[in-house]
Amino acid sequence: MKRNSLIPILLLCAGSFATTAQAQTAQTLKFWNLTTETITELKLAEPGTNKWGKNQTLNDKDKTVEADERLKLSDVKPGTWDVSMKDKKGRTCVLRNVALSGTEAYAFSISEDDVKKCARK
Repeated sequence: MKRNSLIPILLLCAGSFATTAQAQTAQTLKFWNLTTETITELKLAEPGTNKWGKNQTLNDKDKTVEADERLKLSDVKPGTWDVSMKDKKGRTCVLRNVALSGTEAYAFSISEDDVKKCARK
């Protein structure tokens, strides 16, 4: 096989690896509920905009995220986000400038300490 005929094959392979890496990043974006309550609403917005996206809890079978449960996130990418949450107890809060990781087992979590410190809506 000529050297020049290998170039398109190599480019095709490189493109498929990039697409696979992007798909894997999207799959790793999960939220982990480290509070003691069931979360009934979880929305994200670009920092400082208050333009909240869809309720991420709708991604779950029962439309909630129970304590110690992980939730697959959709329509978000790694970066910095504001997070709005509401739990079954009726607590609501906004966490500002939350870093979402695309390389860890979960993108971000919320704990009881976070809920105690968060800004009220």
